[in-house]
Amino acid sequence: MNRILVAFLGTFISVCVSFSAFGQYSGDYEYSKEMVWGITKATNSGLIGGFLFKYSRELKEDRFHGGIVEIVNIKHPQEQKYFANESGNTFIWGKQHYLYSLRLSYLREYTFFKKAAQQGVQVNGLVAAGPTLGFEAPYYVEVKKGQFTVKEPYDPNVHDYNEILGTGNILQGVGQSSVVPGLNVKAAMAFEFGAFKSNVVGVEVGFQCDIFTRKIIIMPTTENYGVFPSAYATLFYGSRR
Repeated sequence: MNRILVAFLGTFISVCVSFSAFGQYSGDYEYSKEMVWGITKATNSGLIGGFLFKYSRELKEDRFHGGIVEIVNIKHPQEQKYFANESGNTFIWGKQHYLYSLRLSYLREYTFFKKAAQQGVQVNGLVAAGPTLGFEAPYYVEVKKGQFTVKEPYDPNVHDYNEILGTGNILQGVGQSSVVPGLNVKAAMAFEFGAFKSNVVGVEVGFQCDIFTRKIIIMPTTENYGVFPSAYATLFYGSRR
């Protein structure tokens, strides 16, 4: 999956940069504010990695600055889903914690190629950095206790593979999270395909990294990390004026 995403990013950037040369435009397509929402997929995330909101304002001609708020779920590279022997439900064997990363970033964005109001491709380059809060939340598993089933945090010293029936509820354990501070950085290219000048539709592709003040114990029986680099792609939609 990770190799496929990296290959896709490289191919997509090459194609879009080549195509954008035909969509260059020097007309009066101007705006000073932009608000964007997006869905992210990264090489260290699940099918949907997280969500973001971006707000930017014009700084100078073809230059913008603003902020990004992003929440993502970061996975350990050795996570694999297994089927419970008794129930047939899936769970991740050996996982003790989720890692949710809340990123607050300052953004600088540069327009390389503009598009006409109703045609072409706009190409932007951006860099962003800022503080991160990592939420190390317990990973709950469902186990059988006598005649009943209970959902409790996974403990590698307590739980046996064969007694696990499935996972806990969505977001169960978030309230019990340990908060780990850190930093985030990213560099990316954004390709906009919106047909109308007041709308923003496109994809952002690039590389990002979360750096925490300590290792995050996602899977205690293998090596854990405090630095999480990844390639990513974000599908975004928004408005500008």
